Amino acid sequence: MGLFIDSSDPKEIKDLFAWGVLSGVTTNPLIISKERPGADLAEVVREVLAVSWGDVSVELTTETEKEMVDESLAYHAWDPARITIKVPFSETGLRVLHQLVKRNIKTNVTCLMAFNQAYLAATCGATYVSIFSGRVRDMGYDVRPVIENTRKVLDREGLASKIIVGSMRHLMDVNEALECGAHVPTVTPPILRKMVWNPRTIETINEFNTAWRSHSAKK
Repeated sequence: MGLFIDSSDPKEIKDLFAWGVLSGVTTNPLIISKERPGADLAEVVREVLAVSWGDVSVELTTETEKEMVDESLAYHAWDPARITIKVPFSETGLRVLHQLVKRNIKTNVTCLMAFNQAYLAATCGATYVSIFSGRVRDMGYDVRPVIENTRKVLDREGLASKIIVGSMRHLMDVNEALECGAHVPTVTPPILRKMVWNPRTIETINEFNTAWRSHSAKK
């Protein structure tokens, strides 16, 4: 399915979408509070929608079932075709997820650290299940079996959920997520730029260009 960008900065998002490799955006309260302190959430999301395409995930910040459903419906109204509600995983989160699925609202169940959590969210009908690579490693576990086993069971049981892998800390996290069967790595702008850069590529291009300039000078 491609790559999502994990950002709320419309200028950066517009620049990176021009590469033609991105197919969606994920945001979370921590990212927005760091990148856009004091900004109105609706304004931020509308700016992001204007400079991107594909699904845009917006996370719930309330905690009771009724508050979360009401918050979801408010966000969904901003762009029903593209807004994806990020539902934090919990017992309450599953109840909220179930209600949103019945309303055909796109969902992204977030903060998943284990296969069993991803399976429950997928069984409930989540559009996306988000496994947090870096935070799984912070606990001292290898995230690769979590991704692999989730993909294996989704395919075996015909569950429609797509696996997002986020909380990327290093370039190799992206490579491993893809190799293990993730449908969508979501990456920060610095990591996306690292995916482009390789010293040998730069050296080779410079060698070719230098040779051509020398050739042209002799004409």
